[in-house]
Amino acid sequence: MKPKSKKDKKEMKPTVAAKQKMCHFCVQNIEDVSPRDTMTLRRFVSSFMKIAPRRRTGLCAMHQRKVARSIKVARELSLLPYVAE
Repeated sequence: MKPKSKKDKKEMKPTVAAKQKMCHFCVQNIEDVSPRDTMTLRRFVSSFMKIAPRRRTGLCAMHQRKVARSIKVARELSLLPYVAE
């Protein structure tokens, strides 16, 4: 039997195009991310209350930085917990 090469393995894998995620704030035309809007900020934290990365949230770089800063401020104001209960 002839061993399969790496090229044969690549050809067998199905290729699925990943869906491009759109930035929530750019789509909604929201300029400022408020730390007092806790319901919106909860979309961007994990179940362990860690700030979710851009690849998961789909935010643009500018809004990801603003969301991260707003989450940190909301934690300081005791609007969001630091850890899950």
